[in-house]
Amino acid sequence: MLQTKIIDGLLLRDMVIAGAAMLDKNRDKVDALNVFPVPDGDTGTNMSLTMASATKELGQKEYLNAGEAAEALAKGALRGARGNSGVITSQLYRGFARALEGVEKITPQQFAQALKTGAETAYKAMMKPKEGTILTVARVIAEDAMRQAEKAPEDYEALFDVILTTGESILKKTQQMLPALTQAGVIDAGGRGLLYIYMGYAAVLKGEAIPEEHAEEIKEGETVLTDDHEAISEIKFAYCTDFLVQNLFPDIVDEDIDQFRRRLNRIGDCVQVTGDLSQVKVHAHTNSPGKVLDYGLSLGELVDLKIENIAQQRRDKAAKNAPQEKPTEPLKDFGIVAVSLGEGFNQIFKDLVVDQVVEGGQTMNPSIEDIAEAIARVNARCVFVLPNNGNVILAAQQAAELTEDKKVIVIPTKNVAMGIAAAVSFQSDADADENAKRMEESAQRVRTGTVTYAVRDSEMDGLHIKQGDMIGLYNGKIVVTGNNVHDVAFDLMKKIVTEDDELITVYFGKDVAQDDAQKLTDEIADEFGDCDVEMHDGGQPLYYYLISVE
Repeated sequence: MLQTKIIDGLLLRDMVIAGAAMLDKNRDKVDALNVFPVPDGDTGTNMSLTMASATKELGQKEYLNAGEAAEALAKGALRGARGNSGVITSQLYRGFARALEGVEKITPQQFAQALKTGAETAYKAMMKPKEGTILTVARVIAEDAMRQAEKAPEDYEALFDVILTTGESILKKTQQMLPALTQAGVIDAGGRGLLYIYMGYAAVLKGEAIPEEHAEEIKEGETVLTDDHEAISEIKFAYCTDFLVQNLFPDIVDEDIDQFRRRLNRIGDCVQVTGDLSQVKVHAHTNSPGKVLDYGLSLGELVDLKIENIAQQRRDKAAKNAPQEKPTEPLKDFGIVAVSLGEGFNQIFKDLVVDQVVEGGQTMNPSIEDIAEAIARVNARCVFVLPNNGNVILAAQQAAELTEDKKVIVIPTKNVAMGIAAAVSFQSDADADENAKRMEESAQRVRTGTVTYAVRDSEMDGLHIKQGDMIGLYNGKIVVTGNNVHDVAFDLMKKIVTEDDELITVYFGKDVAQDDAQKLTDEIADEFGDCDVEMHDGGQPLYYYLISVE
């Protein structure tokens, strides 16, 4: 029986950690819901990494105020958001936090309203929101939650029963809402991931079991604290204070420990007070370590005392690592950031004078923060960003919005071949708008074929696909299947190349021998004699070949 009527910052933290744990435990299941039976289904992975960033931010301080905890949650989610699913999740939390600004303890009605504001914020962040996705799941859950909270304003148990029941119901309907999901016979992966998060919430509120490997992280009253002094942007409290309180006085009760925790939060941050009446572990950053010790002495005996001046530590490190003064390089007009996958493609982009290459493999998309930091490192007034993956474009756009000191233009390249074409077409003597137009037009002229393997049995567009089959995709659609990588790649070219094409470029992956790639390239050159045919080592994972045609 769920007795909770309000959620404070500590309980919200535990709910979010449990939600992240539930998602992480099931992320392979979410990844497997990819529409195409290819090995780079990454929705669950991206959402899980986004949630990991959110929980890390929550662990920097013991938030008693629910609104402040929600703000930290949103900040962490946005910083670590990866892939479309991760960015949408971060927007859900952005709206959730906005609705709870100034709220100390969340009532069921406020929680439902926060879900609704989160869904609205996520919809607004999408240029063309699609129904049948995580957006639909979030919106419908929020709408039903609002109706339930109006009927029973103090009943969290009934509210979460509705959240989970509605979630399962709308999730099943997503299969009929998007043709791609209907054809693949799967439900929406992002919606499934969101529901796992909400299941974690409910588990904490109801006192139910959570994934065992994460159980130690969310024991009642404990904070998942990452005491990373380097991550603190501005040190307001200089003394990192740690100790244990043992042999507590006989008259001390749990309420005294809670009061002790509140007193520490008034004179510092990064507060962690964990344990029980047998022993209390204390951590805090403060400018009054003497007061922290006095407060601790009111509970019992202090042992294992440790006080560090982290402000001085930072000054010492800054002095040691201070670089030699160098002449300031003049600011360039333009710079380029490219997301890449594989050493071969990395080198190609560097040879094309791309300023920053961001590692971003098929199953490990870069975060918003990764892209924003790369943009920041480019010494230019205007930076072009090449996401080179359809699942990275949204994160790149969010990174551009976070950049205030320079103009950022995202060229919506969906693969590295399109990115290479865009980079080649860049001209330093053209202005920003002309370059953006040239780069996008060049990218759109590229048609791409890829060869990989199927991870499950499937039937798509009349093709019967078995797990382990080689499959060839043309602009993201499966058009060829077979048992042999070479044959599938060659047959794929026959479906792509037209008499108007002039250039074919074969990029072979890290699992392909160069001799085999050369044999395929030679056969393609013989078959399409009017085209120039090139071969490069892309080094990409999972995909045996990526072949571009222009």
